[in-house]
Amino acid sequence: MTTGGLVALACQMPGGALVDAMRSARLVAVLAVAAICLSALALAIWPTFLVVMAARVLHAGASCVLGPVIAAISLGLVGHAALGTRLGRNARFASIGNGLAAAAMGAAGYLVSNQAVFFLTAALAAPAILALARIRMGDVERPRDTHVAAATTSVRKVLSDRRLLVFAGCIMLFQLANAAMLPLMGGILTLRSSQWASTLIGACIVVPQLVVAGFAPWVGRVADSWGRRPLLLFCFLALALRGVLFAFVSDPYLIVVVQILDGVCAAVLGVALPLVVADITRGTGRFNLGLGIVGSAVGIGAALSTTLAGYAIDHFGSSVAFFSLASIAVCGLALVWLLLPETRPDAGPIASRGLNFVASDVEACIDRKAAMRSSGRPMVIPVNLSGRTVKFLTMIAVERVPAELRRRFSRSINLVARAHPTGEFRPKWKRLVATAIARLRFSPAT
Repeated sequence: MTTGGLVALACQMPGGALVDAMRSARLVAVLAVAAICLSALALAIWPTFLVVMAARVLHAGASCVLGPVIAAISLGLVGHAALGTRLGRNARFASIGNGLAAAAMGAAGYLVSNQAVFFLTAALAAPAILALARIRMGDVERPRDTHVAAATTSVRKVLSDRRLLVFAGCIMLFQLANAAMLPLMGGILTLRSSQWASTLIGACIVVPQLVVAGFAPWVGRVADSWGRRPLLLFCFLALALRGVLFAFVSDPYLIVVVQILDGVCAAVLGVALPLVVADITRGTGRFNLGLGIVGSAVGIGAALSTTLAGYAIDHFGSSVAFFSLASIAVCGLALVWLLLPETRPDAGPIASRGLNFVASDVEACIDRKAAMRSSGRPMVIPVNLSGRTVKFLTMIAVERVPAELRRRFSRSINLVARAHPTGEFRPKWKRLVATAIARLRFSPAT
């Protein structure tokens, strides 16, 4: 295990606890990006042994903080109900960014020099910091309905949460089975077709990124309707199938096709991991600490995977090594099936973004007819429009509204609220229906 890997493993939990303790998540993200920029400049200007080691340590520590803080900012911006959709978009943009950055750095190294790669890495910190500066501080510092503003639960209680420990064990088994698959197959491709090995390995890296970019937003949308456990079960099943196929497939082009399963696993896990941690730590104020615990499990699994797989392929052959990795994935599948409960909240989610109608609130307003009649106040319908509560007042008092019309209006609200589980009306026809209902006014003639 490299020095950077050791530092990353050691900093996962302290990094998460640091993000929980800091008042400004955006400030932590800016400092992490600046640290990565500094490490890249150090590698470009002073490539000595001590400077390289120090830059690796700085980069690893900043990376451990940057991942949790991005998830924390996302949670603060959209809340728990819309977190799945937001994480899916995050995974898409991360995949696109990785692909574009790799292409730009490869072109810089080929056309200019190897040193230009590090200067380009440092230059990319500027747009990242600019994007962070555009985030509205009020939405992140005081997240609505997320309960992450202050740490109210002790670290010991979070560490003893059975669901979090089981989930960390599942993720460790996933990384134990997944981390060594592509390196092992890369070595085999180099031996079988040395002329096209670099191209095939590049394709094996690019294909999963494309799958994540196209598949991750859908995973984020269905995470609320399907639940977290079905997605995790599908992820472990795809990983086990990938290991079995790698043991049998020898054609290099089919190996690239099999890598589609790697993209599926990356898309599901990229969304499900922070989402499950957010569900488990909801109301504790320890979301980033939970991410740090699971991140430590990721590091342990990845470190052990290459060691065990390398030993297996040296002593028993590639087929046995891939079957062993597939067996580990099956063990993770069984652990999810038997011990990990569904973490999705039972109550229907109410998104903090988009146009949302809460049927229960409308029913409560209609059911309070007697109280409103005594005061003569008009009926109030609360609607969440772009994160701001807007109260639409009818033009007449509630006792003037016919009972049949009130029932029809209530049924319409219920239908629209059930049309999308998160309350976000993305398709055009749903937006039109929602707008029409929002503008509905009762008149004495009605």
